[in-house]
Parts: sequence; C-alpha cells; structure tokens
Amino acid sequence: MSHVTRPQDPTFSSHQFIQLALDNQVLKFGEFVLKSGRISPYFFNAGLLATGEMLSLLARGYADALAEQISANNDDNEQELVIFGAAYKGIPFVAATAQALWLHHGINAKWGYNRKEAKTHGEGGNLVGADVTGKAVWVLDDVITAGTAMREVVEILEQAGASVAGILVALDRKEKGQAEHSAIQELAATLEVPVRALVDIDDLISYLADDHGAQNGQHKDATQLAKMQHYREQYGV
Repeated sequence: MSHVTRPQDPTFSSHQFIQLALDNQVLKFGEFVLKSGRISPYFFNAGLLATGEMLSLLARGYADALAEQISANNDDNEQELVIFGAAYKGIPFVAATAQALWLHHGINAKWGYNRKEAKTHGEGGNLVGADVTGKAVWVLDDVITAGTAMREVVEILEQAGASVAGILVALDRKEKGQAEHSAIQELAATLEVPVRALVDIDDLISYLADDHGAQNGQHKDATQLAKMQHYREQYGV
C-alpha cells in the first residue's frame, strides 16, 4: 500500500495538474496519430486518471470552476445545482466533483449519469442518480473531440425533460474540426451555453516554456515546445 503526505488544501492549478498528468502517464508528449489522421505532439488519456490524488485534483478543478460560474451568475445563486457525468469516464468525475463542491464550497449539488445501454429491469432507463426533469444541468466530461458523444448526452437529457446549463471538460485541444471552428466552439454556439475547460493546449505550451525545469540556461525540452507551437499554429483556432 502506498502512503504519501496528503496536501491540506489541494487547490487546483493548471501547472500542478499538467505535472501530475505527466507523472502518471495521463499526458504524454511525442508523436500520436489521431483518428483524423493528424499527427499530434501530445496525447491525453483520461482513463489513466486512476489514483485518488489525480481524481481529487481534477474534481477540485471542476468544483472550483462550477462555484465560480455560480458566483458570476448572481441572479441564479439560489438555483439548484445539478451536475451530470457523461458515461463512462464522466461517472467517477461527477461523483468526486459533487463531494468536492460540498467539502470545499458548501454547495450540495445533485448528481447523476447516463448508461450507454438502457436498463430493461429494475428501475429501467438509461439515467441514474438525480432526477433531472425540469432542471438545467451542467455536464462533465474529459475531452471533447468531435462532439458526437456530447450531442448524444444532450439529446438524452432533453428527452428526460432537462436542459443543459453548460459543459465542463478537463482539456480543450482548441483544434479545428472539419471547419474553422473547434468542436467546443460549435457546441457552445449550437447549444447557446458556456463550454469551459480546466486546461487547454495553451496551458501545455506555457508549461513547456516555463523555466522551472531549465538547466544550463537551456529549455527543458525546446524541441517538444517547438512541435507544440507548430501544431497550434497549423490546427489551432
């Protein structure tokens, strides 16, 4: 069993999250062929967010962003917060975020998630957890690539009588799709709701450009930084 000193207040920072993601192989720099055929200089695998430390930090990031959003919407401060995890990766994220909202912000959010296959016995259906009928729901997910899976979740929520208040993801690649806009930009425009990310490619570039890892006056990985900057210029929005 691994024992480490637990931070007293694991507040979220993009730099800390990136470092932890690299340490746990969630984030990798190199060359990766995407489904689109593009060769990406980095890859983010949220399926490897498989430690208590990583999940706690991610959930704190989601919770802080949601609390900030609620605070910004002064007229809606009394509105009930309902959060929803997109199956499958979003399920542990939404559960941990509900805890973080309560522990760190005193917000008692209701939470639920969808099944990818509807249950035909017991309570049935493809929704689990909080009743979303008539509610404005924040949806949590890891990364939006083409937006197809998120649109399916939105359709499920609308069929259940809910609306989408906003979407919150861990990483925004800020990358063009088939057109000049990213999937996140297209979703935000189509749904007319905020779509926010905890970390984006610009944060990754800033991390690589940071001198905290420099030695002998040289950047810790100047080649990788150049590849990331070139990719951003070529495919970024």
